[in-house]
Amino acid sequence: MNTRITVLALALATLTNTPLAASDHLDTQAVIDDPSSDIGDLYAWMSPDGRRLDLVMTIVGKKFSDHVRYAFRIDSGQAPGKTSATSTIECDFNSAVAPECHLDQLDRARGDASGEQGIQSEQKHFRVFAGLRDDPFFNNVRGTRAALNVAATALKAGARRDAAGCPRFDAATGARILDEWRHTEGKAGTDFLAGWNTAALVVEVDLASVNRGGPLLGVWATTTVRAAPPGHPPLQEGVAIDRIGRALTGNALLGTFDSDEASEARKQQYNRAPPEAWPMFVPDLAETLAIYDAFDGICGNQWLAKRRVGLGRYTQLALLLADDRIWIDSRARQCKHSFGVERHESDCGGRAPDVDAVDVFRSLLVSGKTHGVEDGVARDDHEVSDSVFPFLAPPNPQPPSP
Repeated sequence: MNTRITVLALALATLTNTPLAASDHLDTQAVIDDPSSDIGDLYAWMSPDGRRLDLVMTIVGKKFSDHVRYAFRIDSGQAPGKTSATSTIECDFNSAVAPECHLDQLDRARGDASGEQGIQSEQKHFRVFAGLRDDPFFNNVRGTRAALNVAATALKAGARRDAAGCPRFDAATGARILDEWRHTEGKAGTDFLAGWNTAALVVEVDLASVNRGGPLLGVWATTTVRAAPPGHPPLQEGVAIDRIGRALTGNALLGTFDSDEASEARKQQYNRAPPEAWPMFVPDLAETLAIYDAFDGICGNQWLAKRRVGLGRYTQLALLLADDRIWIDSRARQCKHSFGVERHESDCGGRAPDVDAVDVFRSLLVSGKTHGVEDGVARDDHEVSDSVFPFLAPPNPQPPSP
């Protein structure tokens, strides 16, 4: 979740009396100012027949811009984190639903892509859909914010930390954090995003076109400046605006408990950083990982954390997450386990739109397990598909208004 929180943060400020200290600065002002450049989510998984890579990028602003370039980046190699080739699918829009998309120099698709079947590329290597769809992301946003605010209050009150930076929350605080996460204002967890529509860029591409470096695929997405909008200062073409790999890494772990100013500056650096600069965010991620580790009252049981108390306890997971790509083993056809590649499971990994990746992520950060820290919302309010293009449900005719 970049996941709409950039827009929802403003709405939630008026919908809850909970202080926003922990989570009102969830994305940079640049993408808030231009929602058509704000990537909501990225999904990437293998088709059930193993022949195609399926990709979905959702856009918070519910429309595409002729000033923004939208791109999927697929790195390939023999092992996660070690890639030797990159394929890029870039799309420019000169009208609302008619992109011109290029797969490197190999193939091109252009035209009205808003029909259910999308449009086929000239050399038949990929297919693309662009248009409004039901947003497949599901999350108890209010419960999440309430949980983080409990932690922020305890930190501000002076909760002691061990040598690795893990706070020693008392039992009542830890129990309240997990309870708030499961509920919405004291009631059953509610999907705040139910009925929400999003602009969706959907691509189905032949595996053979994107796996030159090997069977392990690292997928991430970007929006960059194509041209400066009228009345705006000149912007250099290609300047990064937003990027996303795994769900939540950038927004949930970077600057989460910092001041607004510090968080804004660091997230802007994060969005613009090229891959070779990603390791610079390891200390930031490790600091926040230490706080998440404390939410169940046990320090050191986070996934990949060292039991021994010390400054390097969270480095291994921070390094893994700083390389912010969705990892897919293209040799596997089942994609049901979030972090399947990183956890060495017999699964393609990736992120299919029907997988509750957020709860898995939270559980790994809190307890080192793939379950146990849930937000009370287990599925979207609409059916999605991992096999029938364009995968997402049609848009809601009467979407909710924040």
